[in-house]
Amino acid sequence: MAHTSPRLAVRAVILHENRLLLVNAWPEGQSDLWCAPGGGAERGQSLPDNLMREVYEETGLRIAVGAPCLVNEFHDPASTFHQVDVYFRCTITAGALTDAWQDPEGIVTRRRFFTRAELSAIRLKPDTLPEIAFQAPGAVSYDPLEPIIR
Repeated sequence: MAHTSPRLAVRAVILHENRLLLVNAWPEGQSDLWCAPGGGAERGQSLPDNLMREVYEETGLRIAVGAPCLVNEFHDPASTFHQVDVYFRCTITAGALTDAWQDPEGIVTRRRFFTRAELSAIRLKPDTLPEIAFQAPGAVSYDPLEPIIR
């Protein structure tokens, strides 16, 4: 049996004016699932450098990367796909969300800020993200392995 290592990804927990930034990474409305901006880590770059690149690509925002706050992992039981996401608290240093911005890879088609109340009305992953995002900074949480959803 071939061994496949988990994919490592980074994600940004960005609260701005008490609203959480989320993206929909399903082109052409294939899914209504929202998540924190970020993506796969590239070899030879630090996790914060990867995250700054990914957030800029997906949103057009420049960020400062703070402390980690969550480790989440998920997998596809029908394949070898397994991903570990490391979430970092981040702050916006430049830019604003605009409809004119387009993800150069064409993956993220929607991006917006959600209030805590609005989060209860959407599908998002991981389930613990609202709790993590709105709690006081400090501890790092772990969200156990779960099957991927679309």
